[in-house]
Amino acid sequence: MSFAQQVIGWQREHGRHDLPWQGTRDPYRLWLSEVMLQQTQVSAVIPYYERFLAKYPTVEALAAATEDEVLQLWSGLGYYARGRNLHKAAVEISRHGFPKTADKIAELPGVGRSTAAAIAAFAYGERAAILDGNVKRVLARCYGVAEPSWELAERLLPNREIQAYTQGLMDLGATLCKRVPECRTCPVKARCVARKTGRIAELPAPRAKKAWPWRQASWFVFIQERKVLLERRRSPGIWGGLWCFPEQRPAGCRVKAKLPVIEHGFTHFRLRIQPLLCSGGSQKSGFWIDLDDAQRAAIPTPVKNLLHELAGNRHATRR
Repeated sequence: MSFAQQVIGWQREHGRHDLPWQGTRDPYRLWLSEVMLQQTQVSAVIPYYERFLAKYPTVEALAAATEDEVLQLWSGLGYYARGRNLHKAAVEISRHGFPKTADKIAELPGVGRSTAAAIAAFAYGERAAILDGNVKRVLARCYGVAEPSWELAERLLPNREIQAYTQGLMDLGATLCKRVPECRTCPVKARCVARKTGRIAELPAPRAKKAWPWRQASWFVFIQERKVLLERRRSPGIWGGLWCFPEQRPAGCRVKAKLPVIEHGFTHFRLRIQPLLCSGGSQKSGFWIDLDDAQRAAIPTPVKNLLHELAGNRHATRR
């Protein structure tokens, strides 16, 4: 029995079958789920996916929304460029229709080769290879290679049942072939080179660990009569398009108190933020937003957490 047949057979009996984006050939729903799943766990994606579909049941509805509305719904999911690209792609799709091949899907904003292949396989049954992080781990261990190639991924493709095979690879990497694998129930354990040679911990080759640099920022926090001053960040960039506290000190403002330092990690650096509770000065940029409304706006998680703390602090919200 081939590798693909073993994966397909296992997926039918033991794979995941109850995810909200399964059981459909709708490219819009599949595209939405695959973009959300980039670098994000299934458990975190499901509630966002369901909220997006409830508000934007079609790609035309998503295209008709504003970027701010989309980012507001995306708030908390992270990697906000995905939300901005999702909206850009929706506008493009609403004008020209959804692409019909993996190559064309990969041309959409924010969609790479593996994501495009997954969408094409599930929506159109295209025989296209995926090679995301989970799949790389499965192939690296099974075939004893430090870095699986696209050539290997394509060579393993079955001629039939591409949807079950693609889902099976995803499920294997997510549920069994994890960092600490559950080899006992793995359908390809008999052919796994890493298991036979005791190299499970070595494969795939770990990325060299880097000491991510620290960056510093100050937030100037203005609150009066339960309204807060926020600015929309420029796009592209960190938290591009989202609402945040001002980082430039307004002329003449007075710092009343230093709030606890906030530390937040990004892909390639860490950010240490010093929030400063301020009053006075000329706030020429930004908008005053009701504190409760601000917590529901398109804001990054650290801003949301600080707003929540401030909302419960009566002293801080007094003028």
